[in-house]
Amino acid sequence: MDDHRIVGEARTWYRDSWDPSLSVGAWFRMMYESGWGYPTWPERWSGKGLPTSGAKLVRAERRAVGALGPPSGIGPTLLAPMLFRHGTAEQCDRFLRGMAYGGETTCQMLSEPDAGSDLASLRTTAVRDGDDWVVNGQKTWTTLGQHGDWIFTLVRTDPEVKKQAGISMLLIDMTTPGVEVRPIELIDGGHEVNEVWFTDVRVPGDLLVGELNGGWTIAKFLLGNERVGVAPVGATKRALAALKANAGPLMDDPLVRARVAELENDLLALELTALRVVAHSSDGAPHPASSVLKLRGTELQQAVSELALDLAGPASLAAHAGDDSPQEGWARRSAPTYLNLRKASIYGGSNEIQRQIISRTILGL
Repeated sequence: MDDHRIVGEARTWYRDSWDPSLSVGAWFRMMYESGWGYPTWPERWSGKGLPTSGAKLVRAERRAVGALGPPSGIGPTLLAPMLFRHGTAEQCDRFLRGMAYGGETTCQMLSEPDAGSDLASLRTTAVRDGDDWVVNGQKTWTTLGQHGDWIFTLVRTDPEVKKQAGISMLLIDMTTPGVEVRPIELIDGGHEVNEVWFTDVRVPGDLLVGELNGGWTIAKFLLGNERVGVAPVGATKRALAALKANAGPLMDDPLVRARVAELENDLLALELTALRVVAHSSDGAPHPASSVLKLRGTELQQAVSELALDLAGPASLAAHAGDDSPQEGWARRSAPTYLNLRKASIYGGSNEIQRQIISRTILGL
């Protein structure tokens, strides 16, 4: 399908179908069943089979109409591509509809207390017992795990081989006996991440994704997709535009204007890089330059939050929590946002790891 046809068909469908009075659930079903909710998904599972570049055009047309987007999050953006590439048709049939309708939420559990950047050192085990797997161990930094219905996680299934070779990927129902979620309070006071414990958790054998001991290959594919997604160009541009609109007379300072202009130029360069990565990705596999997106995208995300904190000054302190004026509102949010985004350069593989990947796979050093 060429770009003009994609734009025309998407524009027509959204213009004729979007109705703000629709319930959210009804709208999600309509998008899924039409194929325009997740246009990169294969046609067999209610997609259009479009490349990622085509999906960007569809999103632009949806936003132009002002229509609500489909459920996002880890399920549609990370689990679905993983199942298309490495899962079975039965697994796709079982999980896609729930995540597309917004009825089921998914989270990923990769990191452990002693296996973060060195992910292959994970120690959570899965031992075969009849038709099931029995899982024991601990995961940490699980984003929104307190709301998850399902998780996909890496487990060690063969401790006798090279550490990368003895890892598998499992899907686990969060309501299974033996799964315990414990909150981790962040520096900004929020509860966004968790540690999760597994104690003799029984997992049906058909919830193994891909080949036994093939989890490291799946993890590399998964993390490549995540790194593209954690370069939030659009969100960072919106945050910078909102800061310009709210900062008032602070924007008259030539040094402030220079910092804003530099950030805008850097974001434009990152946006163009993202388009190049999408154009050169094939068969659903992200280009190695996804590490560039993750590295630079999180740096710019943090830089915008740092500029907001600098402009807010003392107004960012909690003592101003009783002032509801618009300016003080954005100023109060600047400190929690700044603190929360310190994590951005760590998740999805730390930026130090991304530099190693860039030097090895792109620069050939």
